[in-house]
Amino acid sequence: MKKIALVTDSTADLTAEIIKECDIHIIPLKVRFGEQEYSDEKLTSEEFYRRLQEDVVLPKTSQPTPEEFGCLYSKLLEEYHEVISVHISSALSGTFNAAYLAKEKFKEKIHLVDSKTISLGAGLMIMEAAKNIKEGQDITGILNNLGKARKNIETLFTLNTLEYLQKGGRIGKVQGFMGSLLNIKPIIRVGDDGVYHNSGKAHSQKKALDSVVQAFQDLTKGRKPIRLAVAHGAALQAGIYLKEVLENVFQLQTTVFTQVGSVIGVHTGPGTVGAAIQFE
Repeated sequence: MKKIALVTDSTADLTAEIIKECDIHIIPLKVRFGEQEYSDEKLTSEEFYRRLQEDVVLPKTSQPTPEEFGCLYSKLLEEYHEVISVHISSALSGTFNAAYLAKEKFKEKIHLVDSKTISLGAGLMIMEAAKNIKEGQDITGILNNLGKARKNIETLFTLNTLEYLQKGGRIGKVQGFMGSLLNIKPIIRVGDDGVYHNSGKAHSQKKALDSVVQAFQDLTKGRKPIRLAVAHGAALQAGIYLKEVLENVFQLQTTVFTQVGSVIGVHTGPGTVGAAIQFE
């Protein structure tokens, strides 16, 4: 039997190549357009953003059930001794709680980690765990490293509009922008508490992206960046711009460049561009 299995959910926005290379097991969240329900990984980003802009009613999202988690854990424990399961911030989704309810059946064989972040911020944590597993570290060492990684990963993004966060009920501590939405591009940071916080605003996407870069520089605090991930929601050119500027500023090659998946995209909308940086 293999020693440790690594599980995360589809909101981590990892590419198929990384999932395969790092032996990561994905449990999907779901998106529902009217009567049609899709697993996150079954709906392409292109199709999702097309439908998001065309449909009058905002789609709904749902997390995996404890039963679905239980089935996955049970199957993995036929092949692995233990499971590390890293998930989207518990302050933004019920996914972690569903995993916790499922864990009760398996006791000490399942080790849950609340990433306290979203999208590629969580993705960088999972890549750290995968690296540790390949190095042969034990559970205690990996969990300690994940705790350190969580404190040293910064996730920032900018939106075309707060409309989707507001409608989806995920606006967190960004309420201060609500009175001045016209032509404002908010810059949002995922805080240590795992919810969204104001980090600035701009009057154009270009200025917003430059503000994201500046915010990362302000957050560096002398720390050395070791991994960079960039994602966009139907905003390829803006994503490329942010990627290239961050690479130049931090002298670091991007580890992951991808589109934001459908479940996160329901709450952030088209035009979202963001990045996560892991520091030593």
